[in-house]
Amino acid sequence: MCIACTHTIHRAQHNFGWNKDFPPAVVAKPGETIHFECMDSSGGQLGSDATLETLNTLDFGKINPVSGPVYIEGAKPGDALKVTLRKFIPSGVGWTANIPGFGLLADQFKDPALHVWSYDANSMVPALYGPGGRVPLKPFAGTIGVAPAEPGTHSVVPPRRVGGNMDIRDLTAGVTLYLPVEVDGALFSIGDTHAAQGDGEVCGTAIESQMNVEATIELVKDAKLQTPRFTTTEPVTRHLDGAGYEVTTGIGPDLMTGARESVMRMIDLLGAEHGMSAVDAYLLCSVCGDLRISEIVDQPNWVVSFYFPRIVFA
Repeated sequence: MCIACTHTIHRAQHNFGWNKDFPPAVVAKPGETIHFECMDSSGGQLGSDATLETLNTLDFGKINPVSGPVYIEGAKPGDALKVTLRKFIPSGVGWTANIPGFGLLADQFKDPALHVWSYDANSMVPALYGPGGRVPLKPFAGTIGVAPAEPGTHSVVPPRRVGGNMDIRDLTAGVTLYLPVEVDGALFSIGDTHAAQGDGEVCGTAIESQMNVEATIELVKDAKLQTPRFTTTEPVTRHLDGAGYEVTTGIGPDLMTGARESVMRMIDLLGAEHGMSAVDAYLLCSVCGDLRISEIVDQPNWVVSFYFPRIVFA
């Protein structure tokens, strides 16, 4: 239990969207630390005993619950919340799935696929993936934000200028995130916790894993922040860098086409070098490979690169 935490948001205190009229679960003063009991992105539907049948019967009305909201005293439109992520308390269980119709290569991977992960929640050693593969872990919150000013309930799926489902894998312990406030009290919520993810989350899921999170929320008056920003205080890829990378590229006039092609070529490479099926390679790319824009100035063609950490098979 968090001794320094002033409040606890329990797992049952969650919503499946953003709405400025949602009643707050807690009213907090700026500077207080809050313990959030978060759920995984399936809302608890996919656990350690999940099967393809479980995935096929997933209730998409219960996807991406966010714990909260927290009303911050004194927060007004034009201010910013300063959210310092103190600690992640993992569960040791997670899942990665290919959900038909979802993901960068949805047109190529039309059948459902599921991998259930078991990892040591205390040591957080790399998690086993098939024969010889181990994925380094780095917990973070995929969905974190405040309520938008527009009335009504808004889907939790797309990210917004006030945060939300950003899936930025560097929003991990020690990072400070700034969020623009659009409504009185800000109404902060958090959820969609992950044990690991690559930049791009190419299949649409990471290692989705239920966790608890401790965060300190401060208030920056009259910040006039347009979109979220964050500060890291240490290297962000140290857990992946140890053995270097295999890199494939996509080159052409369209960034989305380049992204798709770079991932497709990495899937082919993993199949050729490690005997992986295409769908297993696709899921693995999503949890630990990074999409990068390598060049965007030498028109008419741009370069998108996909970096896969060799440490997974070292």
